[in-house]
Amino acid sequence: MLGSISLLIFSNIFMTFAWYGHLKNHQDSPLFKIIIISWLIAFVEYCFQVPGNRLGIKYFTLPQLKIIQEIITVVVFSFFSIWYMKTPITKNFFYAFLCICLASYFVLKETYKG
Repeated sequence: MLGSISLLIFSNIFMTFAWYGHLKNHQDSPLFKIIIISWLIAFVEYCFQVPGNRLGIKYFTLPQLKIIQEIITVVVFSFFSIWYMKTPITKNFFYAFLCICLASYFVLKETYKG
């Protein structure tokens, strides 16, 4: 179970950089170059994501697996936004995160498969 979550965390770190990392220092780079680099980063992301989901489905239902990924996404994006992009998290972002936490409660309160 922890192996699956760890793989999903790593995959999300790579995906966040693939999607948003170029916005910081590469605004003037050719779009084609950025797309290729992002795809290469996304390939690494898939190398973590696919095994993470395959392991995770042994312990969680599909909706549980998805909401776990959404929680990871918000947490990783928050750190990325604050420390890498130097963008503050607003009060509304915090409230949205609380809504995701409430959603996760309702999905995860079912016992997992393991």
